[in-house]
Amino acid sequence: MLTKFTVTATALLALAALCGCGGAAETAAPSPGSTAEGKEVQMEAAKADCMKQKGFKYVAYVTPHKPGTEDDKSRMRGNYQAMRKYREKYGFGVFAQHVYPKEMGAAPTSPDNEPNPNMKIQNALSKTQMQAYRKAMDACQVSAANKVLGLKLKSTEDFYDAQFKASARARKGKLNTDTELVELATAMATCLKGKGYAVTDTTPVTMSELGQKTWLGKEDKLGREQMDDVPDVAPPAEDDKVPMYYAPTLAPEQAKPYLAKEIRAALDDLECGKDFYPAYLPKEQAVQGQVSAQFGM
Repeated sequence: MLTKFTVTATALLALAALCGCGGAAETAAPSPGSTAEGKEVQMEAAKADCMKQKGFKYVAYVTPHKPGTEDDKSRMRGNYQAMRKYREKYGFGVFAQHVYPKEMGAAPTSPDNEPNPNMKIQNALSKTQMQAYRKAMDACQVSAANKVLGLKLKSTEDFYDAQFKASARARKGKLNTDTELVELATAMATCLKGKGYAVTDTTPVTMSELGQKTWLGKEDKLGREQMDDVPDVAPPAEDDKVPMYYAPTLAPEQAKPYLAKEIRAALDDLECGKDFYPAYLPKEQAVQGQVSAQFGM
């Protein structure tokens, strides 16, 4: 089945953290009451109240935040050996999702193993009831965000757009103006150009995302080619818009040749960025952690 999906700021950065090519939504804990977890709890409670008022059952549920493994933490600090170990198998984490779906968390979750009680509630609804439930959920998501986060949103799309814009603005404002990171990103770009890679923007944030976005673009191209109702060529990316990708249907054997090339590119990227990543990743984690706390994600 072909999938059309948006990549939110959080999702994109989470994937980046796993492949060691971007930041992660982790940082030192902000002041009490302002943490992402705290606001997430408040938003779930507000959502549950809203759903109750609309006549629907909803259980306030916060997805457990699993601590990363030691390898995960090392990658997020820019440790060369930990990043290389990951990239040797998964590349930037793009086509690996087709080759290793279970390991990458891309496999569908069995309803019997789904810990979120709201999934069981939804599974018991008829098609008509489900449509009404989801409409109410969207409205309550917006209401909860406005109430808890002090936003003025009209739709769930507004929420993700606002989060994406805040993340992009914070990262570019703080990381692209960091003298040390600018120098290291420029050196990384020079190295990659020497290896034959096209680099047009050498700013730190762009360099941190370059490999992953390049391969997400290749995956998106395959997805578009498999679909009849979308343009084969993706429209130009917009800085203030959440990126949209079309994931193709690929069996593991079909995806392996793409992953092999992705791995080579990921290792070249790592070699050129071995001084850049240890300096960049901790700073990006701090910035993204602040945005995550702001949006309760």
